[in-house]
Amino acid sequence: MVGFPLLLVPLAVYNIIAFLMPGVSFTDPLIRLTLLSGEQWQITLSDMLLAAAVLLLLLEVIKGARPGAKYLTDHLLSLIVFGAAAAEFVLWPKFGNSTYGLLALLALVDFISGIALRTRRRAVVAPAAPSVSRPQREAPQPAPAAPPAPRSEPAPVAAPAPAAPPAAPVPPATSVAESVLLDQSAPKPTVASPDLQPGGHPPSDPPQR
Repeated sequence: MVGFPLLLVPLAVYNIIAFLMPGVSFTDPLIRLTLLSGEQWQITLSDMLLAAAVLLLLLEVIKGARPGAKYLTDHLLSLIVFGAAAAEFVLWPKFGNSTYGLLALLALVDFISGIALRTRRRAVVAPAAPSVSRPQREAPQPAPAAPPAPRSEPAPVAAPAPAAPPAAPVPPATSVAESVLLDQSAPKPTVASPDLQPGGHPPSDPPQR
């Protein structure tokens, strides 16, 4: 949808008054307001046209700031409105005054602000465009779990050493004493000595010759 250039309204009103109502003066006060200071503020037709143009310019900027609000055709229409106003200001005597000159200047501001907002929007959207075409990022995979620590095998238990054979039973002290007594009481066999004769007397020496 092509936007209508709002600044065309005050310019059209000025043209209507200039061509169709030549007796109307733009400098005659239409309204007189008494301020708190006691001073009277005289509002002329040119002041009203300029105030209306400023408010419409504000609306144009708000429209141009919305994303996708203004197209190239809207900027071309604003440029045509400014060109026509500037041509009338320069060529026709009825439009050669400060009121119409300020209206043409506001039309130029409308065109330049629209171009600046469009350029700014392109600069903002251009870096974000590649991110739209990118495939959807995969959900982050969970980190692999750490491998379980190797279980320490229990040290092999050494086989118990074979038990030492039981020591020989120690004979009690009484049996040892009895055996000693028996040994002492038993008669010892006597061995006959060759030096002893029968009868137990030793042999006598042979007589000397």
